[in-house]
Amino acid sequence: MNANYEQFFKEFSFENGVKLKNRIVMAPMTNFSSNTDGSVTEEEVNYYARRSGGPGMVITACAYVTRNGKGFHGEFGADTDELIPSLRQLAAGIKAQGAKAILQIFHGGRSCPPELVPNNETVSASAIPAEGEGQPVPRELTTSEVETIIKDFGEAARRAVEAGFDGVEIHGANGYLIQQFFSPHSNRREDRFGGSIEKRMTFPLEVIKEVKKAAAASKTPFIVGYRFSPEEPETPGITMADTLVLIDKLAEQDLDYLHISLLDHTSIPRRGVDDTRSRLEIVQERVGNKVPVIGVGSIYTPQDAVDAFATGVPLIALARELIIEPDWVQKIQEGREDEIVTKIDKNRQQELVVPDPLWNAIIHTPGWFPGV
Repeated sequence: MNANYEQFFKEFSFENGVKLKNRIVMAPMTNFSSNTDGSVTEEEVNYYARRSGGPGMVITACAYVTRNGKGFHGEFGADTDELIPSLRQLAAGIKAQGAKAILQIFHGGRSCPPELVPNNETVSASAIPAEGEGQPVPRELTTSEVETIIKDFGEAARRAVEAGFDGVEIHGANGYLIQQFFSPHSNRREDRFGGSIEKRMTFPLEVIKEVKKAAAASKTPFIVGYRFSPEEPETPGITMADTLVLIDKLAEQDLDYLHISLLDHTSIPRRGVDDTRSRLEIVQERVGNKVPVIGVGSIYTPQDAVDAFATGVPLIALARELIIEPDWVQKIQEGREDEIVTKIDKNRQQELVVPDPLWNAIIHTPGWFPGV
């Protein structure tokens, strides 16, 4: 193996004692391939299993914690006990290949397609639509409904424990409900869940508390991570300065990791701080000595990974590249990095074990994947 890449393969131990065989993580990616009742399909299990032999940890696509939080066609659920056997299949498929299995849990809020939620009624922190033409105006959740959704996150975590997952990732990124509560764009509430930045952090912090309570019931150490997006383009919207306040608070919550959501790991802040370093570097410097940070964003080649690790983060996540090249980790470990593919090959769907709905989305969305 190339000596530059040996750092990828050092074992990593979380504070709770869970060990990863290496420093590479599969990032969560929607795959649009579940059954309409929210159960996982065999094609999905095979897709994950195909990619779980290399990384030390695999984070699944997001699972909705309540029926009105379903954000995608073909998304699987964690909102009822009836889905535990389905989730168990998914966890087992990942773990059998040697990776730790992490279930990402979420609520889509105002980002849910109306046709996927009861009565076509989308909900959010406030009755503020997302920017863009034709966006539906969500109904503002009542205080008691917010409190119920917090409990729903805990219940989803309980199901993850019962299904045999090694942990959960709370999805507080990408404009979904948890971020909608933190954002000054989407949260104009006047109760304890809105107003000042401290009040806008109430919902995410209470979700964490509820999830950690469920995790504590696990007979074995159970990972709880949190994913966040560092900035929003809207005005008002989340700035890098807001995010520094948030992650300072998150670093006090005894989480096992923080996972930044970036399209490119080299991207720099747009506003809020006078700093020309990458967002990843800024976050790592701010809280990396308190909680492990997972870096991510357009990492395709081994050199991209070396560059990302140079920020000081202990773990990096690959997303699209593990769809393009499921054997990325193994090829580096075996000294075959010259064989790594970094563009999607439209003739390799069967070999890559990608379900039809995801494959069709990839090849019909120019610019999403290299090679399309």
